[in-house]
Amino acid sequence: MSSIITQRFIKCHNKLREENRIRSSRQFALALDYLPQSLSEILKGRRDVTIELLRKSVEKYKVNPVYIYTGEGPMFMTEEDHKSFRVLTIVTNAQEDERIVHVPVPAQAGYAAEMGDPVFIQDLPSFTLPDYKYKVGTHRSFDVAGDSMETTLFEGDKVICSYLEPTLWESAIKDSYVYVIVTRGDVVVKRVVNFLKAEKQLELSSDNAFYEPYRVNLGDIREIWYVRAKISPFLPSPQNLKHYLHDEVQELKQTISKQTNLIDNLNQTIHRLLGDPSFAGEISKPNNEAAED
Repeated sequence: MSSIITQRFIKCHNKLREENRIRSSRQFALALDYLPQSLSEILKGRRDVTIELLRKSVEKYKVNPVYIYTGEGPMFMTEEDHKSFRVLTIVTNAQEDERIVHVPVPAQAGYAAEMGDPVFIQDLPSFTLPDYKYKVGTHRSFDVAGDSMETTLFEGDKVICSYLEPTLWESAIKDSYVYVIVTRGDVVVKRVVNFLKAEKQLELSSDNAFYEPYRVNLGDIREIWYVRAKISPFLPSPQNLKHYLHDEVQELKQTISKQTNLIDNLNQTIHRLLGDPSFAGEISKPNNEAAED
């Protein structure tokens, strides 16, 4: 006996055939890069539909995942709903507990471009945290790059984030809170001002005043993650840090002193040369020759 999810999937398949959106079950299977024989087993109730086949059906034929998993709503999404829909890949352990996927700096460009590829996500490192709040929902961690969020976040920090559903972006994004914004080509950590309702845009700003705020359009945003915590490298003890800074300052003072002496010696040499009559004559000679001409 097939599961209720498989039964709903079969209904979607049959609806596609009734509306002539697919010519045959074989064509449906091949369009989803799936074996026709395996699809036939599903349609006969001998095996259950796989998660991967459901994912491809959502992408290719706009099958509504809400209907598939709950039985509510239409079988298929509208074009507008499908554009805003994102398939989020998760990673679980042997006990089916969800793990936190980490996206390091070298992988962030690829993550923005290939976020829909389950293989890419599954190849990223993942981990768990003991706090119960990280056992509920989907979480990611991202490396912080650059100095745009100093003094709140520093390069090398890792931010732990919870996934924000696209349907909640307009109402749940809080002004001046920190989020990870995944666009079509980048992953950034910024403070956000929410203009989605009025202007379909988010304003992203940095804590480092050197960087100017800028806006991104709703259509360019692919994922939003709310920053809940950070992991920072362990700093030296205050006493060790004091000695380290003292040594750095002393070295800087010595460098400045050497540069000052060098400039003084150069000035003295120039003054001596200007005071030497033969040197002064050499300087004025071209002017005299020009006067004679």
